[in-house]
Amino acid sequence: MTRTITAARVANLVGPLRTEDRPLYVALAEQLRLLIGEGRIPAATRLPSERELTAALGVSRTTVTRAYAELRERDYAASRRGSGTVTRLPLRAESVTDRVFAPWSQDPDVIDLNCAAPSAPAGVAAAYDSAVRELPAYLSSHGYYPAGLPRLQAAIARLYDERGLPTSPEQVIVTAGALGGAAIIAQALTAPGDRVVVEDPVYPNATQALGHRSARLVPAPVDPGGWDVPATAAIVRQAAPRLAYLVPDFQNPTGSLMPDAQREEYAAALRRARVVPVVDEAHQALALDGQEMPAPFASYLPGTVTIGSASKQFWGGLRLGWLRVPEAMVPQLLHSRMSLDLGAPLVEQLALLHLLEHRHEVWATNRARLRAQRAALLDRLVEQLPEWEFVRPGGGLAVWCRLPLPRASALVAEAERRGVVVAAGRVFAVEGGLEHHVRIPWTRPVDDLEAAVDRLREAWDVVAHGRARDGGAADRLTVA
Repeated sequence: MTRTITAARVANLVGPLRTEDRPLYVALAEQLRLLIGEGRIPAATRLPSERELTAALGVSRTTVTRAYAELRERDYAASRRGSGTVTRLPLRAESVTDRVFAPWSQDPDVIDLNCAAPSAPAGVAAAYDSAVRELPAYLSSHGYYPAGLPRLQAAIARLYDERGLPTSPEQVIVTAGALGGAAIIAQALTAPGDRVVVEDPVYPNATQALGHRSARLVPAPVDPGGWDVPATAAIVRQAAPRLAYLVPDFQNPTGSLMPDAQREEYAAALRRARVVPVVDEAHQALALDGQEMPAPFASYLPGTVTIGSASKQFWGGLRLGWLRVPEAMVPQLLHSRMSLDLGAPLVEQLALLHLLEHRHEVWATNRARLRAQRAALLDRLVEQLPEWEFVRPGGGLAVWCRLPLPRASALVAEAERRGVVVAAGRVFAVEGGLEHHVRIPWTRPVDDLEAAVDRLREAWDVVAHGRARDGGAADRLTVA
């Protein structure tokens, strides 16, 4: 189906055109190309007529005509008889999808809600353009930065300073994603047989990274209502773990946010037991209700190792993360890091530096998009599946739903037959179970989310009445 977009909306998205040393039509075509690539003007959208856009932008008809011709030349638009100029993406589906964790991704009718990661927000393409322009200044060097590009280390340190946690650039280690950071921590701070306390349910890829040296994972329960800190303190005393991995900011998958009082109590329990906290802040920048966020966990326990990520707040394709490390641990963690790799890619570090410098603008547009998608998803769930229970998260990227019956695996299989892929609770369970739960991200466009819930309603009707076919869905890699 072909969408339409008004000339006024296009003009608003395009904004002021900066010509610099290029013709005006090139600047317009380039801005339209970015808007199409980022999805703010979706593919298969009919652009306004040349006359309408000329009036909305206050430019000449020739400028718009040549800009549209440039889009067609670069395969970002096509002319259709009776439909005008319609946007498109130049790459085929198989060129931009991955068969490892999403073997269904080439099917345009499948709605993938297994991966809780959104498409790139506005500003990512500009960040890469800026990075490429800066790159020549670094080409005369070897290009290795095991701790990270110094300018980027300083920019990340300032993020913590702004949150009330004084941090020096030397405490920051830039990594190849948050999981790369978790692997460095495991390599440096654990030995085979060491125990690591982890939340249950929990983001599975992180625990796999932490346990890759044969560490023993000890589950501590968490639910959408929050953490039972006294119970967790008792588990810590009994297990005598080396590390404790926790996600206090919009916990994945429950969406829980740990308040300051609990952070202080939890930190005190870990201090008494001499346990190193590993705090994953991947979702920290995704507060969607304008709420004031609690202080960083490391404010209450200076020995905390904090994991940060560019994937959730900017874009998964950036593949960068970082560690904020107590000063005394820096040499140990850097030594571990250099046994795994010699540093993150330089172009990506320059792009992330640009994004951090423009973070407030990028975050604002991204949060607005995620708020609208969250509202659409939760409203549709209440309308179509009122018997399902959930606590409305104040941020993050997904909702943790409790089903009336322990049939999550059967639901996932039936939903996949209807073209919707979701993650069953067992994926996030440390020791199995959680058949009452599924995780549903709000990271797809509104139309997709509403259609997905409608299909889930159909699948649940089949499962709840015992009419599901034999055979479950295959276990899928959950990447976010």
